[in-house]
Amino acid sequence: MPTHAMNPAATDWGIVAVFATVYLGMFLGGLPRLKLDRSGVALLGAIAVIALAGIPVEDAARAIDLPTIVLLFAFMVVSAQMRLGGFYAALTRRVGAMPLSRSGLLAVLIFAAGALSAVFSNDIVCLAMTPVVARLCLQRGINPMPFLIGLACAANIGSAATLIGNPQNMLIGSVLQLPFAGYVRQALPPVLIGLVVLWGWLAYGPGAGAGTGSPHPCPLPEGEGVNTEPAFDIWQTTKGLVVAGALMLIFLFTDWPRDVAALVGAGVLLLSRRLHTSHFMGLVDWPLLILFMGLFVVNHAFESTGLAAQAVAWLGAQGVVLTDPGPLLVASAVLSNLVSNVPAVMLLLPHLGGGGEQAGVMLALATTFAGNLLLVGSIANLIVADLARQQGIEIDWKKHAITGIPVTLMSLAVVWLWMGFVA
Repeated sequence: MPTHAMNPAATDWGIVAVFATVYLGMFLGGLPRLKLDRSGVALLGAIAVIALAGIPVEDAARAIDLPTIVLLFAFMVVSAQMRLGGFYAALTRRVGAMPLSRSGLLAVLIFAAGALSAVFSNDIVCLAMTPVVARLCLQRGINPMPFLIGLACAANIGSAATLIGNPQNMLIGSVLQLPFAGYVRQALPPVLIGLVVLWGWLAYGPGAGAGTGSPHPCPLPEGEGVNTEPAFDIWQTTKGLVVAGALMLIFLFTDWPRDVAALVGAGVLLLSRRLHTSHFMGLVDWPLLILFMGLFVVNHAFESTGLAAQAVAWLGAQGVVLTDPGPLLVASAVLSNLVSNVPAVMLLLPHLGGGGEQAGVMLALATTFAGNLLLVGSIANLIVADLARQQGIEIDWKKHAITGIPVTLMSLAVVWLWMGFVA
């Protein structure tokens, strides 16, 4: 049990101050005048509440949902295998070589990115595919802007199709114990419709003119724009695909613990005679794991004050019940764009205990789709923008908003209608 270093009321308000500072950092991407990113803010916040409330380190460790951390780490290793095998870049080049019209090429790219993101990390997919997509568009003399924005949005939408497609879905599936196959059956239709909406907007709607003008890039900074993706390796790619396919079958047709199965799969991939362990570890997103662990501790300390439960009870008294589809959809979309989707899920999850599987599916779809609203709403968006800039292509918030805002609103409307239909 925690031993408070000061009186309980003062401790609680100190925890509230740390909690508010941490989530301000989530909103800003760091803290003013300090060289801290979101992960650093979460880590320091965890340290602060441990010291402030006198929480034993063992209790702080128990606040972390270890199965989520293990599952996330394991799939980072699986995604690293695919990237080290050159799979993503090779597939993108194969798509780009198809004799397709602009709209046909856009459709294949969007659905390929969406499908890959449902199994592998959406961030890794964007990291590997963006430079190749940019160069292919420029080589074919077509405007790369709709293709790059489509890649980011498709990766976000597609990642919502499974409980392993992105970090927030892994967390939701682990905490709420959602069945993998049951989730896919409910999530896949709105995901597919969302991808069609995205393609239609970019192929024939106002989004087709995103970034209109010359397709030629602006001058590149010296040393940038170079392809750094590994060459395609059929053996390493096959090895990764076999492990990923086996894990999908295990998740769909057995009740084996997903975290243990994924960890065994990662261990199989680490047994390699050609790829050094350091290559895998170098592609693991350690800051994201630290972000998760820090927020688990901070949120646990905040929940212990009872203020969150009181706020939810007050909302319920006003007729706003978080487990109801409408309030949950709005809260998920708003919070995801204020503090990012992973922190938003962590804030909402403790209050969905009575919502059942429907609430979990709604939370996963809404927080993921909402990441497309603004350029800063998703790490995948920022990865594409940053790598596009290295290819001499500038994606600013206005260009992204032409597609992001309407596609997000339409896809959230699809979620609302679909969840109402299946309820």
